[in-house]
Parts: sequence; structure tokens; C-alpha cells
Amino acid sequence: MALSISAVVLLAIIVFLLIKKSGLKAGHALVCMLLGFYLASSSMAPTISELTSSVAGMIGGIKF
Repeated sequence: MALSISAVVLLAIIVFLLIKKSGLKAGHALVCMLLGFYLASSSMAPTISELTSSVAGMIGGIKF
């Protein structure tokens, strides 16, 4: 659960910066949010969740 909250905060910050600095329009950000909601309720949601967990695990396992 902590991973998904962190991902949401990170993605919100990225979208905010894209709106302010890169010229992303608020309408485009809204479409991206709606796509996320529809993906979350689709049959692809478990696969996406497993993929993000796997990527987070790989990143967490990197030794610097």
C-alpha cells in the first residue's frame, strides 16, 4: 500500500511539473487521469500492478 501511495504522489508531482514547465494542458492531464481510472477498473489492472511492483523491486534491489 505504501508503494501505491508513493507512486501516486510521484506521478502527481510529475504531472504538476509538466503542466507548469512543459506546456501540458490541463485538459490533457484530465484525459490521462481518466485513462488511469479506466485502466484501474479493467482486466489489465492486476497485470499493471504486478509490473509496477516488479519494477519497484528491481529498483530497490540496485546496489550503489
